[in-house]
Amino acid sequence: MSYVFLLILLFPVKLLRKLFRKDTGKNLVIQTAKIGDFINATPLLAYLQKSDVLISRSVGALAKHDDTIEQIFFIEQHKRNLWHKLYFACRIMNRYDNVYLLQPNSVNLFFASVCNAKNKQFLSTYTRRWYHGIFYATADGIVEHGKKTLSVTNYLKLADRSLTWQDAPKHATRPLYKPAVYPEILDKPDVIRIGISIAAGNKAKTVPPIIWKRIVDRLADLPCEFYVFGAPNEQAWLDDVTRVYGEIPNFINLIGQIPLEELPWAISKMDCYIASDSGNIYVADAVNVPIVMLFGPCCHYEQRPLGDVMLIGNDDNICSYVFETRYYFSQDREELFGVTESALNKLHQFISSFPKNRSLVDAINAQGN
Repeated sequence: MSYVFLLILLFPVKLLRKLFRKDTGKNLVIQTAKIGDFINATPLLAYLQKSDVLISRSVGALAKHDDTIEQIFFIEQHKRNLWHKLYFACRIMNRYDNVYLLQPNSVNLFFASVCNAKNKQFLSTYTRRWYHGIFYATADGIVEHGKKTLSVTNYLKLADRSLTWQDAPKHATRPLYKPAVYPEILDKPDVIRIGISIAAGNKAKTVPPIIWKRIVDRLADLPCEFYVFGAPNEQAWLDDVTRVYGEIPNFINLIGQIPLEELPWAISKMDCYIASDSGNIYVADAVNVPIVMLFGPCCHYEQRPLGDVMLIGNDDNICSYVFETRYYFSQDREELFGVTESALNKLHQFISSFPKNRSLVDAINAQGN
């Protein structure tokens, strides 16, 4: 509510400065969520060709290697106190012709509303507050987003209502950033390289150890190596797995070893990626790696990988959404992420069906005969 009063406070300044506004041809895209949400915004960035962005510092390493982005603003820097908010609001007030708001929380709505852009397009979600109406009154267009409408498509519709997710590809960095040096183990030959994320940013979306053990056991007849990706603070989740089941020989621990800007390249070396609804699964999707998504409580109708993907889960468990994320559930995680024998068999078939993987399996079977 305080941002409403802040907009009212700046309204005379906004009107006065509008008299002196000149066309700039510049775009501003506002998406201040984390890795997966940023990657899901890249089709819009690609469609617009060149834009400035207001984003979270957590995705800065990806954004700085993105040739669709001209200038980067970090939300953490500009919402620190009243002075920073007012200074940034005045800085962007006459800077843009087009403003696209993808993450419509109060602070982002304020910054989008204060702009004197000719064209302002806002996403409206199921978490919209009654007092947000004053912000939406400044928009030139609104795209209504529901719990079962694909977020990527609605982001694109902000630019053109005829667009869908099929009209522009995702990217993680553009062009794909290739590090000068990377772990040689990523090129290990004659194995099926499967990337996994043990944890997710939301602990409630973290797959429990028993599920990983069931997956590993079902794939035991394939020459699989499991590459565990994650931030340094996710080591404790891998420790949970080894505490229960001991060291798993074909687990390769890369937690904390791959910087974020190098992560898309590293994941591109995988033959498949398995994870819950976490940022890395969208990185894998952006570099065209086949994906197995354990969706658990997350609504895959609203947001999911869009390439070669296998979904595993029970729709009856869906109760967490992009703009209404839950952190606590009545069921335990083993039930939320439970996999049936049928799903495990389909997972095995999915992984072994890719041409490279099929060749390895055939070679191993030939040696056995």
